[in-house]
Amino acid sequence: MIEGLLDQFGEGAVLASAGAVTGVLFGAMAQHSRFCLRAATVEVSGAVFGPRLSIWLIAFCAAVFLVQGAVALNMLDVSSARQLTATGSMSGAIIGGLLFGCGMILARGCSSRLLVLSATGNLRALITGLVLTLVAQASLRGVLSPLRERMLSLWLIEGGHGRNILSYVGLTSATVAVIAALGMLAAIGLSWRCRVPVSRALAAGGVGVAVGLGWLLTSAIAQVSFEVIPVASITFTGPSADTLMGLVNSVGLPLGFGVGLVPGVFMGACAMALLAREVVIERFNTDTPMERYLLGAVCMGFGSMLAGGCAVGAGMSGGAIFALTAWVALFCMWIGAMATHSGLLLFQNRRPTTA
Repeated sequence: MIEGLLDQFGEGAVLASAGAVTGVLFGAMAQHSRFCLRAATVEVSGAVFGPRLSIWLIAFCAAVFLVQGAVALNMLDVSSARQLTATGSMSGAIIGGLLFGCGMILARGCSSRLLVLSATGNLRALITGLVLTLVAQASLRGVLSPLRERMLSLWLIEGGHGRNILSYVGLTSATVAVIAALGMLAAIGLSWRCRVPVSRALAAGGVGVAVGLGWLLTSAIAQVSFEVIPVASITFTGPSADTLMGLVNSVGLPLGFGVGLVPGVFMGACAMALLAREVVIERFNTDTPMERYLLGAVCMGFGSMLAGGCAVGAGMSGGAIFALTAWVALFCMWIGAMATHSGLLLFQNRRPTTA
């Protein structure tokens, strides 16, 4: 079937369609579940294991279960994924993860959450996301790229087994899939205890399914294509930057998985918000100062390019294939976010009030 689609429409169109399908699923499920890494870190920083943490854990465990289960059944081969084969940067994962975690607290959402919120009429998220995308592009190919490259070169590791956590711990994909299934059951139990609506818990699982679907679709296309197709899944900062720059700089936009993914997420989230009557125009005001959001966008844009992806690209997609730098980046995102949230609370409590 895929061979026929490739012959008729070409690799670019098929990849873009796969990205759009994956994006629609992710956007709809993320909107309904309120999937958000920032919200989960805020709960944990307050020593609360609540509904937002349960949503994130269900999504993460579902992604790991689906991806590693598919690998164990020989339905998926991620050995050629960039997160495993290319030279990685531990310094980029650490510094970038910390910056990204700080930024998503300041901007009240990571790059994926900002895109989803934009589809519901949140103009704060739209502006912040655009600034994040511009900074990411400047970090990748523009004025900030020399600084990014210097930071990346501080601590490099070779690709291959050196970037695969499973090669260190000696666990098989089947074992990891079983552990992920148990973790998902525990997270579902937490969501039940926190009285999370069943539909939202199921939607959280759908977020993880979307991540797995991205890996499965790109792998299936790569196996039958005569062109070299990168095996990848959901990530936002790079594809958002490429899509924006392509629209600005040229009449035609080169088609690929990321080109279909970004508008797909927007459409999926928008459709879900319309069905639930949750579309509301939200603007900056005194309680949501623009300067804080823009600073957060700068931190996330630069940090994601250092870390090798955003909270979903590194944290979910890279985490599901157990790329070492992805797990380090995700851990540092948690640390950066929790430290920033605690610091903001301390500052607010010490700030003098006016009579």
